[in-house]
Amino acid sequence: MISQTTLYGDKYKIHQFPGTQYLGSKERLIKWILNLVPENTNTVLDAFSGSSVVGYYFKDKGHKVYSNDFLKCNFMISNALIENQNIILDNEDIKILLDETTKADNLIESVFTDVFFERDQAQFLDKFRANVEKLDNEYKKALALTVMNRSLTRKVTLGHFAHLSAIKYSKDPERIKKNPSLAKHLKDIFQSLVGPYNRAIFDNKKENKAYCEDTIKLIPKLKDVDLVYFDPPYCGCHPDYQAFYHFLETFVEYWKDKEFVNGTKMYYPKKESGFVQKTEIEKSFQKLFENSRHIRYWIISYNSKSYPEKEKMIELIEKFKKVKIYEHEYANNYGGKGSRKGTKEYLFYCYNYEGVN
Repeated sequence: MISQTTLYGDKYKIHQFPGTQYLGSKERLIKWILNLVPENTNTVLDAFSGSSVVGYYFKDKGHKVYSNDFLKCNFMISNALIENQNIILDNEDIKILLDETTKADNLIESVFTDVFFERDQAQFLDKFRANVEKLDNEYKKALALTVMNRSLTRKVTLGHFAHLSAIKYSKDPERIKKNPSLAKHLKDIFQSLVGPYNRAIFDNKKENKAYCEDTIKLIPKLKDVDLVYFDPPYCGCHPDYQAFYHFLETFVEYWKDKEFVNGTKMYYPKKESGFVQKTEIEKSFQKLFENSRHIRYWIISYNSKSYPEKEKMIELIEKFKKVKIYEHEYANNYGGKGSRKGTKEYLFYCYNYEGVN
């Protein structure tokens, strides 16, 4: 076991990803991850992109980046900040997006009023979603949805949608003192975030690409990848991202063919990733690694509370690659995906056996 402490200096990044509030985000660990990237790496795949913070900083370091996540709300982040090189939201776009005279469907109002939002906020979201379709560019649409989704995680306490306390906490003075966004209108939060997201967009002179596919099926199609970064759901540590971010997915997809079940109005049926249930996860890793054998380097984020345990993961990896293990112990309770005090974050650095190209 190697404890890695030598990291990039303070100026390791040129561009700034807007702050995340996403369970399992590697925002705090990005220098640690980047430090493992071999110098001869050109093209990188961020295979479970989530917040896209890792893929973004691969882009910042000058790599060609492929970014993939099977949730459309996460794909939108990658499309807006990784594939997109120069398209921003201008004043005319914002005027279109905030037009409250628009006639719109009422999915959010009818399903989520008094769940996460009071009626006026739900109505605003229905109109905003309709207005997104008036924008004349797919990157603008992705950016608009990305900024609004970040506004939603600022507005809803804890930043996710697996609880029913949002409205109650939005009226709690002590909660508001800690997070003033709880009491703000979504329109105001959105407008405050447009600037940071616009400034985060840059051209790294590479043909980056965002995907919204099943990772196991996508990887064999990508033949020029030098390194793949895997940050799969940590089975045993709140691995079901749809349970936490179902509203963001509903808002982006604007479902017409789903049921909405339980108190939080989770959509049904859900998408299946193969990395949530203990009964399926070892088989999923086996197939993932088998399909990735043509990629020279793998970096895998993992956690000491995850299933299968570290020793089993090493066994699965060593069928295809040699592996070195680096660890980081959490000193604080960041919450989500096993990032709690005393637990350990692992990086499995995987590379070819001698004589294997």
